[in-house]
Amino acid sequence: MNPPKLTHPAEALILAKLAPAVIDRARQLRLMIFDVDGVLTDGRLWYGEHGELMKGFHALDGHGLRLLRESGIEVALMTGREGPIVARRAAELGISLVFQGVRDKGQAIVALAQERGFELSEVGYMGDDIIDMAALQRVGFAASVPDAPAYVSQIVHWVSNR
Repeated sequence: MNPPKLTHPAEALILAKLAPAVIDRARQLRLMIFDVDGVLTDGRLWYGEHGELMKGFHALDGHGLRLLRESGIEVALMTGREGPIVARRAAELGISLVFQGVRDKGQAIVALAQERGFELSEVGYMGDDIIDMAALQRVGFAASVPDAPAYVSQIVHWVSNR
């Protein structure tokens, strides 16, 4: 099966800024998995007066996730924490693959790839911390955020600029 092709009008502008090796890896994607805290949020955890946990998600990230889905790439969220906020955000974005409380993300990604019928070369992961390293080292496309620790940014294929 051929990987999906990007068709968004901004594709040429985005791809012009990426190294050819990164583009080649990204073109193989059929499933992209994202950590939540520090990747889809700024990493801060806000607690309300009654102990409720709050996180801030950026609308542009949500739009990007929708564009991935519209281009034929499945999207999943995988986090070490648990709570209703992630499930709610995923539901708003139409993401049904949500995995919370995952401690061994590397093994979870291998299992998910097998379940969905994907080779690991067709799977991408974006993470930002030590708990993400096993996952980042197993996938075909590994990405991180600019403020990730050096031990993460040194093992990924691409670091976002925001």
